[in-house]
Amino acid sequence: MTTIADTAYTDLEFALLNRFQRDFPLVSRPFAALARQLEISERCVIEHLQQLQNSGAISRVGAVFRPNTMGASALAALAVPADRLEEVAANVSAMAEVNHNYERAHRYNLWFVVNAANAQRLCEVLREIERACECGTLLQLPLVEDYHIDLGFDLAPTTDPRFAFGSPTPPARDRAFQPIELLIEEQVLIASLQSGLPLVPQPYAGLGLPEPQALMLLARWLDLGVIKRLGVIVRHHELGYRANAMVVWDVPDDAVSALGRRIAETGRVTLCYRRNRQLPEWRYNLFCMIHGKDQTDVKARIAALVEICQLQSYPNEILFSTRRFKQRGARYAPAPEAVHG
Repeated sequence: MTTIADTAYTDLEFALLNRFQRDFPLVSRPFAALARQLEISERCVIEHLQQLQNSGAISRVGAVFRPNTMGASALAALAVPADRLEEVAANVSAMAEVNHNYERAHRYNLWFVVNAANAQRLCEVLREIERACECGTLLQLPLVEDYHIDLGFDLAPTTDPRFAFGSPTPPARDRAFQPIELLIEEQVLIASLQSGLPLVPQPYAGLGLPEPQALMLLARWLDLGVIKRLGVIVRHHELGYRANAMVVWDVPDDAVSALGRRIAETGRVTLCYRRNRQLPEWRYNLFCMIHGKDQTDVKARIAALVEICQLQSYPNEILFSTRRFKQRGARYAPAPEAVHG
């Protein structure tokens, strides 16, 4: 038994949570491939993954896509009066294009991510939110460069190496990634995949395309970096990473890329990226996400990062998350029946 966040998991459950967060098998029967590694049955793997999903320990088995490779996205924030926060947060969360929505400890206290089919629709959604919420200036902070975007979590870095998380993925190419044009069959695959693989013996056969075609497309997207990670997507808060902070720095524009790469290479952040400033309201252009067991843990991780990367001279702010209003995988395509229609 292993205890994570006051919940006891069997060795098998822990292995499923920690060992298969990336490099998920691209074969006809992937759960059978996992079963062979764990020396159990395929049915047992599927049943335990379903139980972990039902309990909230994992959100899905599926793909993490690189931002802006499909459609358009932006981080946004509002300064909401405290007595209206729940009302405004509910209105923002109700937008289908919003996938993450958090309260953070800052004057700009509501932070959310908007994903849309294209740049035009992204602008429409942001304008609609700003107009409907009536909370003053909406910060619109599109991604310029990504240095590390993963959100995998090593749940036991000092335990049996067979259950280790594995080597971190290399930092992403430090350039803007142009959106890819999706063919109809690719839209079908995205629409089917974005809620996760079906937990059945042949999940790739249930994604709206012939299985060989689905496997080929997924392999190509992984090779291109369109898919950052394919595997078990855990819910970090439920598994003990109960504190997180968005740390932002004001870095000279000619130094931000090198510094972002240096931060990413430390392996001490779950996200690291450059976003546009929005002056005069928002001066910061380098963003990191750091997760930990509690705020003390996160502060210690930030202090270590500042020391290692020599960040002391750059103005910064630390925005701790205080409430989660919405968290789910991004939606890049309409529902499968709409695509087919």
